[in-house]
This record gives sequence, structure tokens and C-alpha cells, in this order.
Amino acid sequence: MFGALPTLAESSNTLSIRRARTGACYKRKLMLPASKLAPAYNASVFENSAARTYTWSNVKMESAPLGTSIGRVTATDADVGSNGEFYYFFKTRVDLFAVHPTSGVITLTRRPRIDKQDRHEIELQRVNEFAPVVNAVTVEPFWEDKNPVYAVITVDDKDVGVAGEIEWVSIIEGDPFEQFVVERSSTGNGYRLKALDLIDWDRFPFGLNLTIQAKDRGVPAKFSDNLVVQLLVTKPLPVTVKFERDVYVVKLSEIAPPSTFVEVVKISPAPLSVNYSFTRLSDPVFFDINPLTGVIMTTRQLNGISQDFMEMEVADIVSQQRARVRVIIEDANDNSPIFSRSAYDVAVNESSPVGTVVITISATDSDKGENGYITHAISNNQDLPFNIDQGTGVVRVTKELDFESAEDVYTFAVRASDWGTPYRRESEVNVTIRLININDNPPLFEKVSCRGMINREFPVNQTIVTMSAVDMDELGLVRYQIVSGNELDYFTLHPVSGALSLKRPLAVLNVKNGVFNLKIVATDGELISEPTFVNVSVVRGRMPPGGFNCRETRVAQMLAEKMLSKASAMAKPSYSEWYTADLYSANTQAPQFEALPTSILVREDLPVDASVFQVRARDSDTGFNGCVLFSISGGNKENCFKIDMESGLISVLLPLDRERTDRYFLNITIYDQGNPQMSSWRLLTVIIEDANDNDPLFLQDSYSAIVSENAVIGLEVITIMAFDRDMGQNGQLAYIMLTSVPEFGIDSETGTVFVASNLDRESSPTFMLKIEVRDKAERGNRRSSVTTLSIIVEDVNDCAPAFIPRSFSARVLEDLPPGAVISWVQAQDPDVGPGGQVWYSLINNFGGTFEIDPVSGALRIRMELDFEKQQFYNLSVLAEDRGAPSLRAQTFVEVEVVDVNENLYAPYFTEFAVRGLVKENSRVGTSVLTVSAQDEDRGRDGQLRYSVRGGSGLGTFTIDEDTGVIYTAAILDCESKDSYWLTVDATDRGVTPLSASIEVFIQVEDVNDNAPLTSDPIYHPVVMENSPKDVSVIRIQAQDPDLTAMPNRLTYRISAGNPQNFFTINPKTDNDDEGGDVDDDEDVGGW
Repeated sequence: MFGALPTLAESSNTLSIRRARTGACYKRKLMLPASKLAPAYNASVFENSAARTYTWSNVKMESAPLGTSIGRVTATDADVGSNGEFYYFFKTRVDLFAVHPTSGVITLTRRPRIDKQDRHEIELQRVNEFAPVVNAVTVEPFWEDKNPVYAVITVDDKDVGVAGEIEWVSIIEGDPFEQFVVERSSTGNGYRLKALDLIDWDRFPFGLNLTIQAKDRGVPAKFSDNLVVQLLVTKPLPVTVKFERDVYVVKLSEIAPPSTFVEVVKISPAPLSVNYSFTRLSDPVFFDINPLTGVIMTTRQLNGISQDFMEMEVADIVSQQRARVRVIIEDANDNSPIFSRSAYDVAVNESSPVGTVVITISATDSDKGENGYITHAISNNQDLPFNIDQGTGVVRVTKELDFESAEDVYTFAVRASDWGTPYRRESEVNVTIRLININDNPPLFEKVSCRGMINREFPVNQTIVTMSAVDMDELGLVRYQIVSGNELDYFTLHPVSGALSLKRPLAVLNVKNGVFNLKIVATDGELISEPTFVNVSVVRGRMPPGGFNCRETRVAQMLAEKMLSKASAMAKPSYSEWYTADLYSANTQAPQFEALPTSILVREDLPVDASVFQVRARDSDTGFNGCVLFSISGGNKENCFKIDMESGLISVLLPLDRERTDRYFLNITIYDQGNPQMSSWRLLTVIIEDANDNDPLFLQDSYSAIVSENAVIGLEVITIMAFDRDMGQNGQLAYIMLTSVPEFGIDSETGTVFVASNLDRESSPTFMLKIEVRDKAERGNRRSSVTTLSIIVEDVNDCAPAFIPRSFSARVLEDLPPGAVISWVQAQDPDVGPGGQVWYSLINNFGGTFEIDPVSGALRIRMELDFEKQQFYNLSVLAEDRGAPSLRAQTFVEVEVVDVNENLYAPYFTEFAVRGLVKENSRVGTSVLTVSAQDEDRGRDGQLRYSVRGGSGLGTFTIDEDTGVIYTAAILDCESKDSYWLTVDATDRGVTPLSASIEVFIQVEDVNDNAPLTSDPIYHPVVMENSPKDVSVIRIQAQDPDLTAMPNRLTYRISAGNPQNFFTINPKTDNDDEGGDVDDDEDVGGW
């Protein structure tokens, strides 16, 4: 009845089936013929029990596509023929899998899920399908980092879930001293190769080859291929951070006002941070240093310093570097000569001769060089009896002095002037010279040689005559005395008044007439005047009225003149009355600004040392009192400006940055150089005018947005925001979309990205756009930045499922077991999410004969088929997505039921081989012969198709698959190939086709299709002109390429070139002979 049951061999695949009831089961068909073997149906179907668990070594991931082959079961049957044929099928209904009825291949019909347990206990595990892939890019290490980065490593694993996670990335070779480590980035699968400590690259002159490997977390874990990272690191040259100069030498005028720029000290190369300061060894009471910029400024004037230079030490606290700053103090003519005394007062005898040194006026000047060299002069060019030596200051008498006729006190100013530039500094001192009146003039009588008479009765003590003497010196009282002529003692002379009178009466004189000649002198106590004589005659009787007569000496007039001269001299205004301080010594006016604006504009891109503004000032004083110095005494934040002390030109000291400071309020102070020094100040607002020196910056490194697929045109998707620290046009931005796509546009002013045309997620699900922002600078180059915008198009259910192909057909054996998959109906829906999930259903299932898996589209037989009842089924399949609203599509499946009992006989030929003949000049498509086979089956199983399976004539001949007529398919040539062999198959149209073959020999028949060919194309025979008749000239040889041609079939004749018949040719022997005598003078022609 039944033969031996088939046994199942275990296959090595990827699915583990744990439950016995899910295994494959064998089912016999009772309709098969009886087998000679004893029935053993109650025995085990497979090699072991039916409850055997089949385990495959690999496990498919749950994301495996539908229709994936997950394994194969094989069974054997000892019977032969149809008794050994069997089907595979599941004993119970299984939706998750399908088994091919003849091959035993198990495929997925639904997508398995780990988190869902179906009624079949199928254990699924995610497959660790892909190994990690390691990539590395070496980078130049930043040596200032404590742990510099040598390479950036990325690891990719295409697996999902745990299997796609990286457990570690490690250095497995090339680091014997363990100097490197692979550190993971905070996000993603990025890693950085770092050094744990400073590397001594001298030990590795050829670099290092580090082998990197990664391991994932899959089960079983997979390792990446080894990646060798070659570190060819150039040993960094030691970067010596130090000051640009070890010693900075600066010359600075001692009159520099406070806040004068001195020098800029800098560390080079510029470090990230600095902190400049003066060391404790310095005493910078006159200087200050900006700790960030290194700018040294004065804090006060230097005119109180005695030394020629000052030296300070500057240090950078961060790098511990030091430098010295030597400030050479240049002398300026800032000191006026100073006299040793505030005033000079001296007395001199009026009798001092010319050239007598009266006094030495000494002045000193603290300045150096010509600024301290002094000359002396008497101010105002007075007419004085003195002069002064310019160099020594010695005052000498230049004229004779006379106390009585000239001034007795001389007051004048002596000016001391230095030789400084641009102006001389001068000082004055008052000098008073007093004349000492000495007794250098004897008294002088006003009248001399007096003569007169008196009578004898002239009374005693009555004045006879009064003598008057004048003393020009007026130092003492003039006294008079009688030197001689008064021996009788009759006269007396009053010593003070000079009155001459009788001392005793003359009556006692015993003379009648007498003459007395008195010699009288006057004295001032030291000097005695020249004597004068008074002649007194004594007479009797009445005295004549004339009295005494004297000669006038005009002494009184002389005295009056001297007194007038002295009075005139004394009447001149004194020095203190007419002297006013001259213009060189009086600082009366403060300096004033000339047209200084309140504010100025300065472009921030001005280079260092560029001129900014010229400050102008004036001072109405003269000399140093009107010489103006300029200073920025305040508001110079960050020391960005400096001003020339003498010219007032403001220039850029350090680079400007409007974004850091947009304006400066500079206190411009001007000083004169007078004493006392006077100053004025004004505020100058420096407004920094923006330059386009900043790139626009986006608020984010990149942007992303989601937009619905059915978004209307004009819908705003996202606004890209950027900013520019510049101002005005330099800070105004315009947005440009560099990626040219018709779906999106951008508002150039606002940066708003909008929908510009209809979207189609199915054709373009994502967009990676490059957005550029550019400023609108009108001068110079415009600056820009670029960012990326990732737009994800969110799906809407706008695509109906589409069957591929549009219709399906299947031929099904009528004895296939229920549950067998007879076709896969596939519909595609490009939507995502529920809108892309397709569910299948049958509109008509012919009473439950067919069923379709709603998920996979696997079309199964649900009930046994019967060819005798129905041979064709036309199934309508509906595919519907799960979107809202849902969309659907319909297709048709034509199922043909095949009778398994029809194709019982194989085709056969009545002969083993056949022969055919065809001429070589036959045209393509010429019928050669017809082969015919027979099949005893009926219907399609008995319908035969013929085909050429092989042979030397394959391609040269073809066969009509229905009639078996063989045709030529190419041009034949008997000379090249004269026969062909063909192997012809006759195959029936059964479900399992059967065939037979026959050998066909085709002979190609030759035809006369080739002209004879001579051995040479041209012959050149030679014959003597007197040759007799029948002399052989040449032998012509020819051949016929045709295969069947014979040499004796060729005939020869002369067709041209022999008009006089001098030559003949043997038609068979191919010899040329002379046909007549040849004369050289005759034309025989050329042939």
C-alpha cells in the first residue's frame, strides 16, 4: 500500500523553531500507486521523532523582509517514481511562515516581532549582521593643550538596537608604553585619540603605527577590521615665549605731560592671556602700565628727576617673562636761571675809579648743555655808569661817579638768559647801587677879595662883613676862621655864620689910619678852602656909604646847578616805578583750543599709526609761556590712541574694535611751559565708525525643520536667524539659498524659508539645503557665512497602493496541500507610517478555497483543489493602506489548476538522427527539413515545443518551436564549412515538462558561385621578334575555388589585346603559342 516514509535531514540556517508542533509534517496521498515496500506510516516521519526541534546556527533580525528564506527542511523516501514524491506542509496553520511544498524552503510571510509572542512559540533574536567599521582622520595636535588630540575616530555599525552599539574602541597594537588613550565623545560614536602625557618624539623618529579596533554589543559580538593609524608627528619646535626685546630703550622729554605715551611692551608670539606689571625692583611712581595691552604711560611730569635715565623691570605674570625698560630723560629747557639772591643792594664810593668792580651777580640753571648756559645783561638799556660782564655777571664802574651832581642811588634789573631752544628762558633780579658821599670838595667862598672901610667908632660886635662859603659835599657844617692879619686881636669871625665884627674898639688904637688885611679860610672839618683876604681900612670920620666890595666867585650858582642836576636825576622815576615784568618772564595767558569739535568719526579699520585728528591750540603769551604741549589725560580706554606731545596729532596706537568699544571720551589737555604752568582741557568724543570686519553668524550651527507633504505654497517652514556685530549696512543681512531646489525659497530679508512649490515626500523625502547669510556692506568685500538646513517632509497618505505587476497568474497542481503558498501578491505604497502599511484581502475567495495573508500578500490554498471540478479561478485581490482616509487598489490573480495525472508520457522521436541537405546559396530563412516528435499525452501535456539545444549549427540554423521546421539563420558557404550538427529538443507543456532530443546532420551542397582565379594578376612574357610560329611564350595557370570544381573543367581563351591574331592559347593546356611571324615594326598590342 504505502512505501517507506521520507526522512528529514537537518539544514543549517538562521531560524530556531523551538516548538515541536511548528515543525514540518509529511502527508501521503492515498491516490499514489502502491509501493513494494511495507507501509511504515506509524514510524517517525523524520530521522527522529516528529517533535524534533530544528536549530539553525544563525538568527535573522526581526527586520528581515517578507519572503526571506530562513531555512530549509529535507526529507527522503526510499520509494522510486511517483511513490517517492511528497510535499512539505505545516501540520497546523502557521501565519508567520510558509514552506515550499516541494523544496522544503521555509520563508517569512509576516514580519516577526520579538516583543510579541504568536501562538507558535518561535524564538527570534536580532542578528548581529554587521561588524563595526572604524575610520580615523589624523589631525595636527594643538601643543598648548595638556592632552593634545592626534586623531578623530568615527565608528559606524549598520545594525540597529543593541547590536549597533559600540562597546569599546581600543588600541590593540603599536602603543607599547601605553601613552595613548581613545576617549569617547559626549555624543554619537565619535572618539578622540589623545596622549596621556607629553610624548618624547625623539624616541619615535619614524612616527607610530597604532592599530585601532572596535567591538559592538551584539550577540555574538563582532569586531571591526584592524585600522592602522599612522602618527607622523613633527616634533614641535620649542616655542619660546618672551618679550619682543630684552631691553626697551625709550627717549622721553622731561616736560612730557601726564598720560604721555612711552612704549608698548609685548610678549611674542602672542599668548592667549597676559598680565603685564612692574616688578618690585622698579619704583614706577612716574609711570603706569596697562596689564592687558602693555602700554606704558606717564603719570606725572618728569621735571623733578635729577637722573639722566630711569630703568624699570616689566614682567608678564602668566609666562613669568621679564624685560627691562630704560627711559632716557631728554633735557628740555624747562628751568629758568635762578639768582643766588632775590635782590642785590651794594654801596660804592663816589670816588671809585672807572673799572672798579662793584658786585658780581651770579645765577645758575639746572638744565643741561646750552639749556643751562647763562648770559647776563642789564635790562632796558638804561644809561648807567655801570656795565655787566655777560659771562661772569661782574658789574663794573664805567663812568666817574659824583654824589653831588648825579643820582646817589642806582636801581636796575639784571637779566640772566640761557641759550635754550626753541626759546630762551630768562630771569631778572633787582640790583641797587648806592653812592657813598665822601668829602671830596673843600668849601668855596662865595665872595673873595673883599675891601671896605670902617671908622674908628665902629661899634664892637656889629657885623662888618659876612663871609659865606659853600661845601658841595654837604656832609658837615662849614666853619670859618682868621688865619692871619688879626694879630692885634681887634676882629673876630663867627665860626659858623662867618660874620666879621670888632672884638674891641678901635679907639684905643693909637693910629690915625689903619689897614687890616685879614686872611680868612673856611673848613668843613677835613678840607680847608682856599684862603681869601678881607682888606679893612680904618678911617676917621664918616664912613663912606659904599661898604665893602667883594669879587663874586659864582660858587652859589655852581651849587645851584649841581643841586638842579641832582634834583633832575633824582626826579627820574625809580626802577620800581617804571619797571614792569617783560613778556618773557610773565605767564599771563592760559592756552586755548582752536576750533576743537565736540566729536569726530573714526573708522575702526584704521591701521596702527594712522592719523586721526589734528588738535590745534594757541597761547597769547610769548616764548615758553606760549609754547603748548598736548596730552590725552583721560578717557583713553585700552590705550587705543596717542597724541603727539608737541604737534597735537592724534593717531591710532592699538587696533580699534567698534564692537568692543564704540566711542571714547578723550580728555584733551593742553599745557603751556610757563611758570607757573597753565592748562586747559576739553572733551573730544571719538565715535568709532563701523567697518565690515565681522562675519555674520547664525544662532545655530545647523537647522532642521519638518513640513507636511501637503503644505500649501507660501507656508513658512522655519526662520533662519543670524546676527552681525557690525552696524548699518555692514550689519544688515541678506539670506540666500545656495542649494537650488524648486520646492523651497527664502525671504532674503527675514531669513524665512517657505514652501515654493508642491512637495512630494515619495520623490524627495528630505532636503539638505545650504543657506548663506551675507551682509550688505557698501565698501570693501561683503562677508558671509553658510549653514545647513535639513527639512524632513512629513508624509501624508496621498499615494494609493500599486500592484507590481498589475496582474498575477499561477499554475497550481491540484494535489498541493492546503496552506501551500501559490503566489505572492505585492503592492507598494511609497507613503510612510500607517499610510504606507498595506493590507491585502480577497474580494471573492470561492467559498474559502483561497486565502491571502493580510500583511505579506501570500496567497495560499485553504482547501484542496480538484481539476475535474474547476480548472481556472479569477481572484480579485484588494490592497488597502491604513491611512486616514485609506486608499486602495485592486488586482486580479488568474489561478490555473493543473491535473497532476495528464503528463504521463515523455515525447519521443522515431529516429535517433536525421539528415538534411541545403544549397550554399540558399537565402536566410530557407527551410531545410522538418523534425517531428510524438507525445501520447493529451491536451497541454501532449503539446510539443521544439528548440535547438546545441550543436555546431547553433546560431546558423533555427527551428520553429511549434512545427519543428528547421530554417537557415545565416548565409552559408560550402567552401568554409560544408556540414553542421544540431541537437533538437522536443518539450511538452506539462507542469513538469518532459522532453526528448534528436541529432540532425545538415550537409551544405556546393554551387558554382566562384570564378576561376589565375596564379598572377598580370604576366610579363618576352618573345623575340623573329620567333617562328608555334613558339611557346608563357603558361597561364588558374584554379576554381568551388569545392566540387575539377581542373580539367577549365578552358582558356584570349578575350582581348590580340587583334592581328599573332598569338593563340591552348584552351585546355593553358600554353600560349605564336600564331604568325612577329615583326618588330608591327604593333602586337599589350595584354
